[in-house]
Amino acid sequence: MQVHFRALTAAAVEPDINLRQFDTADAETVFALIDRDRNHLRQWLPWVDATLAPTNARNFIAMTLEQAKNRNGFHCAIEWNGAFVGTVGLHSVDWPNRKTSLGYWLGSAYTGRGIMTRAVARVIDHCFEEIRLHRVEIRCAVENARSRAIPARLGFTEEGVLKESEWLGDHYVDHVVYGMLAPQWRKII
Repeated sequence: MQVHFRALTAAAVEPDINLRQFDTADAETVFALIDRDRNHLRQWLPWVDATLAPTNARNFIAMTLEQAKNRNGFHCAIEWNGAFVGTVGLHSVDWPNRKTSLGYWLGSAYTGRGIMTRAVARVIDHCFEEIRLHRVEIRCAVENARSRAIPARLGFTEEGVLKESEWLGDHYVDHVVYGMLAPQWRKII
C-alpha cells in the first residue's frame, strides 16, 4: 500500500478559525493558555500537572514537529480571530490498518462557540481525503460531556466504553470510543 501522507500545516477552517502547524516560537503562548486554564484542563487531561514551564510546551511542540517529519501524524494550533485557543491533532498513525485517533483541547474562554467541532471536521477531512486513512477514532472520558458532544455532532458511531482506560491524577476514568469510517464520512459542518 502506498502511503499518502502530508501533514496539515495550514488550513483556513472559516474566516475566523485557522489551523496551522506549531512553531517552537509558540511555546510561551501555549504554556500561557495551559497555565491560565489549568483547573479547567486538568479535569480531563493527565499531562496538565506535568506542564510546569514553557520548556514543557516547547518539548511538546518539538515532538509534534518530529511526528510530522516521521509521517506519524501531526498536531495543529487552533487560532480563533488570530489568537491561539487550543490544539487538535493525531496521536499517531497505524499505517498497516490505515487508522488514527484524534485528540483535542480548547481553552475555557473559547468553548461553546463551535470552534472545536469545525476544527475537528477539517482535520477529519484531511485524514480521509488527503492522507487516505480508513478509520478515525476519538476517545473521551465518559463524564466529559463537552468533548463527547463533538464526535456525536459529527456523526461518529459510539462503539463502546473502555473501563478504567486512563489514570487521571488520582483515579482511573472510563473512555467512550467513537469511530468514523471513510465511506461514512460526510462533512456535516
